Formats: sequence, C-alpha cells, structure tokens
Amino acid sequence: MEILRYPERNEWSRLCKRAIAETAVEVKNIVADIIANIRERGDEALIEYEQRFTGAQLSSLSVTPQEIDEAESLVSEDLKKAISLAAQNISTFHAAQKMNPITIETAPGVKCVQKAVAISKVGLYIPGGNSPLFSTVLMLAIPARIAGCDEITLCSPAGKDGKINPAILYAAKIAGVHRIYKTGGAQAIAAMAYGTETISQVYKIFGPGNRFVMEAKQQVSQSAVAIDMPAGPSEVLVIADDNARADFVAADFLSQAEHGPDSQSILLTTSEALVDKLPQEIERLLSILPRREMMEKSLKHSRIILLNSIDDVMDFSNFYAPEHLIINHADAVALCDKVKNAGSVFIGPYSSESAGDYASGTNHTLPTSGYATAYSGVNFDSFCKKITFQELTPEGINFIGAAVEIMAENEDLMAHKMAMTLRINSLKDNQL
Repeated sequence: MEILRYPERNEWSRLCKRAIAETAVEVKNIVADIIANIRERGDEALIEYEQRFTGAQLSSLSVTPQEIDEAESLVSEDLKKAISLAAQNISTFHAAQKMNPITIETAPGVKCVQKAVAISKVGLYIPGGNSPLFSTVLMLAIPARIAGCDEITLCSPAGKDGKINPAILYAAKIAGVHRIYKTGGAQAIAAMAYGTETISQVYKIFGPGNRFVMEAKQQVSQSAVAIDMPAGPSEVLVIADDNARADFVAADFLSQAEHGPDSQSILLTTSEALVDKLPQEIERLLSILPRREMMEKSLKHSRIILLNSIDDVMDFSNFYAPEHLIINHADAVALCDKVKNAGSVFIGPYSSESAGDYASGTNHTLPTSGYATAYSGVNFDSFCKKITFQELTPEGINFIGAAVEIMAENEDLMAHKMAMTLRINSLKDNQL
C-alpha cells in the first residue's frame, strides 16, 4: 500500500488513477462477440454460455414459481428479518423522493407541466458467484416498483446445480420483481438489451458486475438501451483526523478491498499519527479475515495520503470524486458543505459504508471511476422519465406568438413560423 506525505498538486492526477483506467481491447472484443452471438442465436447461445461459464446445464432460462417457493424455504429466518428491515428502509427513503407534477403558467395563456412517468420495462443485473448480491436486488427492484415500472426483469447466473442463490430469489420476491432468468455476464446484458425468444427487451438496464458486464452495458447503450451509469471497480475515500479510531478506518479499508482485486481504498488525513498507525491496524484485521489474498491485491493500489490542511483534503476528495466518501472527522458535519463530488457520503465515526450497502435506506448503486463529478447514484428518478406538456390558449398565442415567428424566421425555419402564423391569423379572422 502506497503511503505519500504532502504530495504536490501536480501529482494528484496520478494519485487519483483507478486500478483499471480503461477497458482492455481484448475485453471489448470478447464482449462484442458475445453480444453478436446473442443477437443471432438468442436462447440457444445463452444456454451454451451458462454451461461454459458456470457449468449449469439448463433446459429453461426462466425461474418458476416453484423454484421461488423452494428458495424461500432455504433462507434463514434471521436473514429474512434482516432483508425485511433493509427493504422497509430502502422503500421509505425512495418513496420520499417522489415529486408532484409541476404546473406553471409561464405567461398569460401559456401553461407548462412536467411530470414523472415510469420507464415501462427495466432490466436488473445481479451478480452471483462468491458474493451473491441479494442486497442489490432490493436497491434496484424496490425503487422500480415504487416508480411504477410495468415490467421488472431480473437476470442472475445460476450455479452448477442450475439454481440461482436462494437469497437473491427471496429478495426478488419481496421487492416485486416480475420475471427472473438464469443467465449472467455480458450475455445477460445482451439478452435484456436486444431480447431473445424467452427474455423480453427492456428499455433501461441497471446493476453492477465485472469488467465484461460493464463493457457490455457500455456497448449496448450505444445502440439499444439506456443504462444506469458507467461504472468500474468499487472504491472508498476516507477522510479522518486524530480523533478517528484506527480500527474503524482499517475496517473501512478492508470492507472495500473485499469487493474485488481492482477495488481501491484511499485515506486522506492531516494526522501523522494516523498515517503511522493505520498500516499495522490493517494488517492486524486482515489476518483474521477470509479472502485475504484478494484483499491484498486491492490494497496494492490503495493509498494513504498525508496532506497539509483540511482544505487540501477536501480539494483532493472532490478531485477524486469517490463512489463512497466517509468523513470520520471531528468537523464531519461542517465538512459536508464542502463536498461537491461523491456518490454517497457517510458522516461521523459510526456511519460505516456497510450501513449504506445494506440497510440505512440510501442506494448503494453509485458512480465509480470519477463519474461522481457528473452522475448521481441510482434513485427514484432513475426509473422515470420527465415528460413536459404545454397548452396555449388564444391569450397565450397573442402573448408569445410574435416572438415565436421572429425567432423561427431568424433561424430560417419557415415552416415553424407558418405553424404559428396560421394560428395568429385564425384568431384575427375570428375577431372580424
């Protein structure tokens, strides 16, 4: 793990580089071939990919109601209670994001309206494997249900036994998913983007995944569907001072590192003492955790950075634009006012990133790789379109009609002018 003391600002760009700055050409080509194969061969290709990548021999891609019932019986009561608590908090927070339609008269006789309309068909991708992300099912399906999406489709890879993780199926049931399919990876993204004999095409795709999934989302977004956001490996930036417990900061580093070998953790501090203590504390906690080998790979491109002032700390943080920002600092609340770029912010010593990952109620599907400079995390609005309406009365024509004519004529769009002129003249004729 790199430790840097008082780096100059001209070094910040290097220090803000993620583990994978660009998707390798090889990954792009592999994904392009997978997408082309799904578009050409549909279900047949999906079933072949599942056997190749997971060992599952599938006769059908669809998850049956019987399989969902069986999955529910396999989930422990403790986990069901935890999922229920998380679901309630996620629902409460996202339901509160609903906004009433905006109706305003911008000029006499000119009424403008904006209202949110749910995206009819959405697709959710949920990784399986070593970390079946049933929590992500809640984060995506619950706001989709609250928004009123007509079709909520979920894809997740099955194991060798041909079954999706029971907790994923249980979470999908209580979150309101309509259809569930046994397919993963780039092929699942392609199936939702273009449709197959079994899987219907959707209008927008959500969810995390590995490099192949992320590359597939980027490729299909250029021609077929919208996606939630561009994304890369997960990351956390911790701002801490002398008051911060070193074990809290170390645990935050390690919880990020276990997302994957490409994940990144950054500490920004003005405390020499914390810089000195943290590596040993990370090593102490790492020794008692599973997945040590993977976490060590993540820590190799993680950094501890000592800066001169809290102003430098906040400037660096905003330049980095972290997915997760933890402010474990005596002035945490005040420092929040200086946050310009972040996916989600965790305030104070007790607000671990894991709280937001599971049960606080905020969404854990967030922009990575610096995209927090311009993108929001998934929220209620992610599942809606904003449609505007306008209605003009004769009074409205009299008020803005001449301005429309002049502007259209000066853009040399004479049919635009005509559309208004005819209405103006009709009102004049009616007055005669």
